[in-house]
Parts: sequence; C-alpha cells; structure tokens
Amino acid sequence: MNHRLYARAVAAALALSLSVAGIASAQMSHGGGHGAAMSIGQPGDASAVGRTVEITMHDNYYDPETLSVSEGETVRFLVKNAGAIVHEFNIATAEMHKAHEAEMQMLVDHGVLMPDRIDRAAAEKMKTSMGHGMHAAGNSLLLEPGQSGELIWRFADAKDLEFACNVPGHYQAGMMGDFRKAN
Repeated sequence: MNHRLYARAVAAALALSLSVAGIASAQMSHGGGHGAAMSIGQPGDASAVGRTVEITMHDNYYDPETLSVSEGETVRFLVKNAGAIVHEFNIATAEMHKAHEAEMQMLVDHGVLMPDRIDRAAAEKMKTSMGHGMHAAGNSLLLEPGQSGELIWRFADAKDLEFACNVPGHYQAGMMGDFRKAN
C-alpha cells in the first residue's frame, strides 16, 4: 500500500471523527497526552518495581485489555508490538489522550509516523524546523511492528486511567484498555 495514500486516508478518518465529536484541533493543547502526567503518576524507579506486566499490542487491541493497579504501585510494563503497523502504549486519562491526538497527527502530517515505521530522518527535520520531532515521555512508548520496549510507571491513582494508542484513528477504532483500582 502506498504510505502517503494511507497517511492521507488516516488523516481524513481522524478529521471526520474529530468533527463528529465536535472537537476543534485548535482547542487541543500540544503535548496534552504527556503534560498532565504528574497528576496520574510519574516515571518509576526500576529499584521500586513491584511487578512486571507484559502487554502485547495487536492491530487495534491490547492483550490484556484491563489491568488492576494500586495507588503508589510501581509497575514495569514490557510492551511488544505484534501488529503490522506502528502502535503506541500511552498511560493517560481519556481527556489527555484526546489532547494528544493533535501531536500524533502532526507526526503523520510531517512524514515522521508512517503506517509500518517511524521515519527518524523526518523526525530530525521536524525537530530542526519546529523544535520537536518525536514524542518522548515517561508515560508512553511508540513502537514499530516487531519492536518491544519497557516503561516503568509509578501510579498516583487508577481512577479514570486508560492505556491507549493515539496513532490517528487507532483510539477511535477501540485500541484502548482500562486501568482499575486494585482492591
């Protein structure tokens, strides 16, 4: 499939879903999926990890789809992208995911985020011209097909938290899961 055609189709699908939801991209704050991270927790210290959870990202779903966490718990997530396209594992609230859409769309628009890979040269070019080119935050991993990564997170609270993929169109297609407060 032609990558540019795919990117345009994804962008059109996202634009339609945003207009249906009544959300103007001008209202979205840059980095919204990351900026409020401290209210939901913070990157954790490896020496404080209480358990390790394996997450597999498939095309438009996660395995497992629901996770229980405790307030103050530090979890090591081992995340593998078993899908055929780029996916993200992002810990945030629904509002933070929605705000993060604009940043992810910008990556598509500038040729950084391709369906099956991340163009690092385009990311550098975007960084030079705009001051940023790749998102890097303690609550998020962006992985190409077949890649694995590690994220260590200390939870403030599980209330209203989700893990989701904010690659344009993926969240809207249902690629998200819930964190529940452990008893």
